[in-house]
This record gives sequence, structure tokens and C-alpha cells, in this order.
Amino acid sequence: MAGKKINTWLKLGLELGPVIAFFVAFTKLKDQTVTIGGTDYGGFILATMGFVPLMLISTAILWRLTGRIAPMQIATLVLVVVFGGLSVWFNDERFFKMKPTMIYLLFAGILGFGLMRGKSYLALVMDEAMPLRPEGWTILTRRLALFFAGLALTNEVVWRTMSDQAWVNFKTFGLTAAIFVFFMAQSGVFQKYAVEDKQ
Repeated sequence: MAGKKINTWLKLGLELGPVIAFFVAFTKLKDQTVTIGGTDYGGFILATMGFVPLMLISTAILWRLTGRIAPMQIATLVLVVVFGGLSVWFNDERFFKMKPTMIYLLFAGILGFGLMRGKSYLALVMDEAMPLRPEGWTILTRRLALFFAGLALTNEVVWRTMSDQAWVNFKTFGLTAAIFVFFMAQSGVFQKYAVEDKQ
């Protein structure tokens, strides 16, 4: 069932707002340490403490305004809460840095599993937005599954070999830009396999 339409900029703000807020908070707090309950927390963990509830609030607002939440958003939210919570609980930013890896591996695995069953799960969630013929969905789903697997690998390399600031920059801007470029690069698939409106 389709949800209610809301302003595009408001939707974008609710989806990207927590990520931008995390980037700003980390940039301001990265060199600071705060003691809470006898435990010292660095800027990364402090930014994570703010990000998790902000993500919950923005998702709740989005659900309230539209009446629905996409399955991918639910999965992302669950992993944010789990890995963000583990980072704060153990005072270890590595859990939060692994979150994108888990998200992209999950998405790649779901799409790959669907392809093995001869189905495009991507079509189930996006067909209304951009109707394609079945062969188009198969091509796009295969490419997206490989792309997500590549993003998971890239995230692992970045967080394990680069600084916290480099990883935050990559997470905030690099991943977003990569997804945008990927879909722009699929314009040939959209044009070739688009379902024409017969009415």
C-alpha cells in the first residue's frame, strides 16, 4: 500500500538530517572527552549517542507523515540501534563503523537470495516508482547486489585503514555520492526496459 505523499525536501531532510547532524557533531566534538558516570567518552561516541535517538525520531516522524516505512528503512534503523547501542555500551566506535558493512551485506544478500529464486525483490519495493519490464529488474537487481557488496568491502577498508575523520567524511558524503552515481549510471537500463504507459 502506497503511503501519503509529502514534500520532497521534507522527506529528504528527515532521511539525511540525522547523518548530517552526526557529521556536524563529530566535527565539533572529535577532540573532546566527556566523563559520564565515571567513564570517559570521546567525540565519536558522543556523536553516536545523539545520532541513534535522532534516527529514531526522524523515522517516527516520517512514518507519521507518510503512513508507511520502507523495509530497507526499517532494517537500517534496527542496525543503527543495535550497532550504535553496542558502540555506546562498550565505549568502542568499531561497532558503529561496522554498521554500514552489515547494512550493505544484508541488502546484497537479500537481493542475491531473491535472484537465486528467480525473483527481483527490488521490483517489489520500487516498481511503483519506476516500472520496468522483468528483464530490466533482473539486470538492475544483479548490479545493485554487486554494488552493495562492493560498498560493504569499501567501508571495511576505509574504517580499518583511515582516520575517524576520513571514515566520517566517507560515510556522510562518499556513500551518498556513490549511490547517486550508481543510479545515474543505470539510465540506460531505465530507458531500455521502461514500461510504456498504454493509457
